Amino acid sequence: MSDYDFGHVETGENHEALDQLHQVDASENNYDSQFGVYEQDHASAESTSFDQGHHVSYTDPSGVQYEESDYTSYDHSAAETDHVFAAEGSESASSSEFHELEALQARLDSAFASSTQISGVSA
Repeated sequence: MSDYDFGHVETGENHEALDQLHQVDASENNYDSQFGVYEQDHASAESTSFDQGHHVSYTDPSGVQYEESDYTSYDHSAAETDHVFAAEGSESASSSEFHELEALQARLDSAFASSTQISGVSA
């Protein structure tokens, strides 16, 4: 009597795929402003008033009369205003965007075959 041991036989194909996706979206915004203001006010006023009077009255023994008047009046007014305004400044803005897309795709195909041995024992 003979005993035979049958093994396993297998064949086939493997199909594998590798997909990788890498995406980067970035943006940068910058804003800068610098302003300086200078302002000055000046005001002055002047007022001068001068009054002077002189009056002389004379009568001599003979009855002659002499009279003199003199009057001086001086007025002066002045006003002055100054206004100075100065401004300077700078302003800047910048914007940048960055987009990156990386895609990797690979396909791996392989075929295989495997079997086991048949072994027989005779008696």
